[in-house]
Amino acid sequence: MKFSIERGTLLRAVGQAQSVVERRNTIPILANVLIEAEGDTVSFRATDLDIEVVDKVSAQVERAGATTVPAVTLHEIVRKLPDGALVEMSDDGASGRLTVRAGRSHFTLATLPKEDFPVMASSEYTSNFTAAAPVLRRLFDKSKFAISTEETRYYLNGVYMHVAEGEGGKVLRCVATDGHRLARIDAELPPGAETMPGVIVPRKTVGELRKLLEDDDAQIAVSVSETKVRFATPEITLTSKVIDGTFPDYSRVIPTGNSRRLEVDAAEFAQAVDRVATVSSERSRAVKLALDEDRLTLSVNAPDSGAAEEELAVAYGDEKLEIGFNAKYLLEIASQVDRENAVFLFNSSGDPTLMREGNDSSAVYVVMPMRV
Repeated sequence: MKFSIERGTLLRAVGQAQSVVERRNTIPILANVLIEAEGDTVSFRATDLDIEVVDKVSAQVERAGATTVPAVTLHEIVRKLPDGALVEMSDDGASGRLTVRAGRSHFTLATLPKEDFPVMASSEYTSNFTAAAPVLRRLFDKSKFAISTEETRYYLNGVYMHVAEGEGGKVLRCVATDGHRLARIDAELPPGAETMPGVIVPRKTVGELRKLLEDDDAQIAVSVSETKVRFATPEITLTSKVIDGTFPDYSRVIPTGNSRRLEVDAAEFAQAVDRVATVSSERSRAVKLALDEDRLTLSVNAPDSGAAEEELAVAYGDEKLEIGFNAKYLLEIASQVDRENAVFLFNSSGDPTLMREGNDSSAVYVVMPMRV
């Protein structure tokens, strides 16, 4: 195998591959990236047995072939090469070494046989559809903060992507929750997605998927089966197992009768929460919201470290209310708001609170209060 490739192109491809590779693994071949050169294309494939990513790039291939090399080491080498360098990679198959040359730099890396590399079994996908990158980016970006990190409730360790009944008909919906807060984001249902089985996309896959969705013009081919999900552009294919579990009935925790309405500038609110939380003890980080007519007072009282208070002018016309929240949860929810105003709907100091972006109900957030 022998080919030449531009350093920037190579860095992107190897970067995507090495981020899938688990740093600590007991199977040496899983630390490697499979490089396959044929025609005028080189593909880089990496897997941790749960996720597989294949990145195809153009290159000048002199001799077709395939081998595997340590992904992290190769990425570090390419990262440190000068911008615009032409990188030549070659191996003769017999020496068990891959040679990397760029300008006056010369490296040799140990290889492992390509036959040992595990390729994820192909799956029969029951549903195939195409969605614009910005649509998928919004669905996953706005929901992923609420993914649970608690391993015991493994079925909450991802984003539940499914078809649901929205206000105007069927929608493509992503939901994530950790029991303390919940995000529910809707998008128009793409043609072909109607029969899609609901799947829980793991946290790591959601992180890797973000790299495919950066190009606003990209169309993403999505394929879903009961056990796997695949997202593909012409260059990159990301295949992942889905979490084998049942996502809870989240609709039960979304309050419908909350009538006390607070409208506040989202950026101002987030900054005020951040400021008063500075003095709170790291353990609870509780912030108290005191609501009065067109006035919101945010306060923190931490006996060990001090107290803080800040007042905001808001739109609120209901009876007085005092309610406490974890500052981190409030900040994360407020930071999801793309519009100017956030609308909070309260019931009482002990009930879940609902938040929307203005009058838009396609993104709904729920946060549980805490005692202060």
